[in-house]
Amino acid sequence: MTTFTLGPALLFCPADRPERYAKALERADGVILDLEDAVSGPAKAPARGYLIESELDPSRVIVRVNPPGTEAFTSDLATLSQTDYRRIMVAKAESPKQLKKIDGRFDVIALCETAKGVAQAERIAELDNVAALMWGAEDLVASIGGTSSRKPNGRYRDIARLARARVLLAAGSGAKAAIDAVHLDIAETKRLSIEATDAAASGFTATACIHPSQVEIIRQAYRPEESAVEWARAVLDLAETERGVFTYEGRMVDEPVLRHARSLLRRAGH
Repeated sequence: MTTFTLGPALLFCPADRPERYAKALERADGVILDLEDAVSGPAKAPARGYLIESELDPSRVIVRVNPPGTEAFTSDLATLSQTDYRRIMVAKAESPKQLKKIDGRFDVIALCETAKGVAQAERIAELDNVAALMWGAEDLVASIGGTSSRKPNGRYRDIARLARARVLLAAGSGAKAAIDAVHLDIAETKRLSIEATDAAASGFTATACIHPSQVEIIRQAYRPEESAVEWARAVLDLAETERGVFTYEGRMVDEPVLRHARSLLRRAGH
């Protein structure tokens, strides 16, 4: 079974812009070199050449490849076989059977961004070669004939919220990491902060982003406040001497609460 530990801020970078590769990786916790939507058809072949020539730390690189069943997907994997990059994000992941057949040298991040992909999320999460699941809002809404994933106030529509929750639950059921979707409105930093904070509290491992200015906002959102870290330490210390359920600062503490405390300390790097 594969594992995924990158995060919390994963920055997309078009694969046809090699001059941005190193800077993107320097600014984020991991870089997603995009061979799919960010690269036009004629530019895909040159982009593959740039990937072969690049020399980034492969442990911090994800390459988003084109959907399975396309000629572009076959060419993408043939290209990556000539590199040290072994972590791929599969665009429009829908078929567990297709994902299972991917060359075993690659760790897969399944991008569930269509109605069918979200509906298959639980089965996809069961695959041994899948390390993480991510969801995508805009392609999802487009796949069912919609026009926008968000309401005029900037909040997700119910269909997007349902997909987000379903992919997160599927990832959890398969003991896989979950990656939250990108926030397209770069100027709307408040909404990004709210959503990234919610993602961290809900159990997402990371949030993807499209601009370097979003990286620190995401990092801050995933970083527990010092008061929360102190609470977690105190609760876990007290659990060493208490039997079963106990109270701390007027709150009942049982095993689920202790697991929350351990998660907080992991996010804080303790």
